[in-house]
Amino acid sequence: MAATIRDITKMTGLSLATVSKYLNGGNVLPKNRLAIEHAIEVLHYEVNEVARGLATNRTKTVGVLIQKLDNVFASTIIAKIEDMLRARDYGTIVCDCRGDEKLEEEAIRFLLGKRVDGIITIPTSRSSAYLQSAIQRGTPLVLIDRAFDDGSFDSVYVDNAEASREAVRLLIEKGHKKIAIICGDEGYYTARGRLEGYFQAMARADLPVYAKYIKKGDLEVSHGYNAIRELMEMEDRPTAVFLSNYEITMGAVIAMNETGIRFPEDVSVIGFDNLLLSQVIRPRLYMVVQPMEEIAQAAAKLMLERLAGKDPDREKEPKQILLHTSILEGESVRAL
Repeated sequence: MAATIRDITKMTGLSLATVSKYLNGGNVLPKNRLAIEHAIEVLHYEVNEVARGLATNRTKTVGVLIQKLDNVFASTIIAKIEDMLRARDYGTIVCDCRGDEKLEEEAIRFLLGKRVDGIITIPTSRSSAYLQSAIQRGTPLVLIDRAFDDGSFDSVYVDNAEASREAVRLLIEKGHKKIAIICGDEGYYTARGRLEGYFQAMARADLPVYAKYIKKGDLEVSHGYNAIRELMEMEDRPTAVFLSNYEITMGAVIAMNETGIRFPEDVSVIGFDNLLLSQVIRPRLYMVVQPMEEIAQAAAKLMLERLAGKDPDREKEPKQILLHTSILEGESVRAL
């Protein structure tokens, strides 16, 4: 039969209130803490988290919403967030929304039904409407890689315009003038920033921008695959292409391998985030790299601060953390 809190009180001679206070994270006298911890070890006592959650209105769980489990960016960040939360005795409930806004809204309701203490999300939705139920309940929220025009939230994201601007600037410095970009459409927060950076880099170099070299679409492998083939089939095709997303990079590389397009001989290429691909493909890809570990640490720290209630000023002003990308050098860009 499992040990109970009353078994601990009998063994230690302490009051039920003292033992309960310790188990719920409160401060007790050092000698009492040692006695309770010894009893827990001897009795093999296990905390009933459900019962404790009812008593403290805390479940020690954080909900995590991601777009797709097979997305390297999302899965890498969530793994690091889980490590940080676990170190503070928080568990996680991860929901894969598969890039579906309806599933994302259902996931929020599911997590609130599980009485999670907070929610970290990499949004699929293009508005914050799906978060309203969590806002009304007062559940702490942290956004990763996105911001919303219709609401301000604690969020961690990179400077997407800068990321794209630096990639295109590198291509320009290598002598390229006919530069294409494969990106998401303007409905995606990250895609808007990366397209803006493309325009900025071209304008600063006083280079013309051709609509035919801008390939917008869904952030999917298929878009990268189809777009690079369309670009390479043009009579006046670009000499360089910036692949502005992980899935797009994957699709473009698959298409180039299938069609025998060589980089950098036939076209210079800079990819995004696909570090594994950059290590196994030869010649090595130039790659825009996001600081995934920093993103995870910042998001977890924001959430833990919220849960601890240490920063009351943030109740008035949500905190937004802007990080910067870097470029991993490769061999996929040719100097003209």
